[in-house]
Amino acid sequence: MAQNTEKPTGKQESKKQIVAAPKISKVDMTKAPVKKESTNVEEETKKTTETAKKPEVKKPTKKVKKTEVAVNAKSVPISTKYSMAICKFIKYKTIEQAINDLEAVIVKKKAVPMKGEIPHRKGRIMSGRFPKRASEHFIILLNSLAKNAINHEVEDPIIVEAIANLAQRPRGKFGAIKKKRSHITIVVKEKKQIKRKKSKK
Repeated sequence: MAQNTEKPTGKQESKKQIVAAPKISKVDMTKAPVKKESTNVEEETKKTTETAKKPEVKKPTKKVKKTEVAVNAKSVPISTKYSMAICKFIKYKTIEQAINDLEAVIVKKKAVPMKGEIPHRKGRIMSGRFPKRASEHFIILLNSLAKNAINHEVEDPIIVEAIANLAQRPRGKFGAIKKKRSHITIVVKEKKQIKRKKSKK
């Protein structure tokens, strides 16, 4: 009978002994990896804070001031004859003055001087015309040129070059008619730069 007294007498005591053993093993297994993760997280947070503290140094960009600005328009639907005449009419004028003169041409108060068998006009010119559509296109180009000059800080811009060239002319319906196309380039310079060149010569 002495040998039988050492064993558990009830079912509840035997269950407690079985359940108690795995609990200790689970707690021991989970404790070790949690500490490693916390250390890794701490290291990452330190790195992020260090990178956040360091300000990004931006290199100062030097803006180069221009003394010359140009506009290039390709395949404009204008007659090259009219565009060449307007280029001569505009040359050596300020942008504002050129725009005002072209607006007067649209209203037929001022004529653009042209060569050839063209009717004579009143004033100092012999023969001339009022190319309305061509002058409208030139006004658009001059407005963009004025904005470009303001952006690059060009003081007192004067039109030095105004060139018109014949562009590739596409054919119309059935290939009978060739449409009018021309390339236009307008260059503007500062008034100071023009005077210096003249004085050197």
